[in-house]
Amino acid sequence: MGVPVQGEGGGGGGGGGAGEKLASSDTGGVKAMNIASRLVNERERLAGMSDEERAFRRQWLHDQHLAPSEPRFVPEYHRERFNPIRRFYKWPLDTLATKMHPVVGNKIHYIRYFTGKIAMFGFTVLGIHYYFKYRGNDWINKSGWRVSMSRPRILEGEPGYEERKLKKPSEYLVRGFEKSPI
Repeated sequence: MGVPVQGEGGGGGGGGGAGEKLASSDTGGVKAMNIASRLVNERERLAGMSDEERAFRRQWLHDQHLAPSEPRFVPEYHRERFNPIRRFYKWPLDTLATKMHPVVGNKIHYIRYFTGKIAMFGFTVLGIHYYFKYRGNDWINKSGWRVSMSRPRILEGEPGYEERKLKKPSEYLVRGFEKSPI
């Protein structure tokens, strides 16, 4: 765990001048500083701690507890983090989650997440169904995926060989024209 501290020479990821923010760096080109000291490791604490280190550790652990008002929702941060298109399509479920939070509690984040994923999956299935039902490749449309079924393989001597349906020459490549009202 570290807190970003402005480093000298643009530190973190190599290259660049002082103050340059690097997109590939976890800290944005700012040198990270460890605020937990060496006492973050249990082995270091078991090796022995001075009274000053014990007081530092006690204060550090105390500082890790959140106040009742935290975490705080900052609308400006939300606006900066999500672009307008993403905020628009997230708005319905965010509004529902805000209204349901007093009833459901902290589980609302999971409910909101999975509701969105299930809805996207459902609309995808409906879209695929619509496409294949109404936009198929037939004699009217040149666009669309052409779906054709192969005849089952029946060899001579197998049951069903004598009853198999053979196509007439006029039935090849009709693409649904025989069912049209014309």
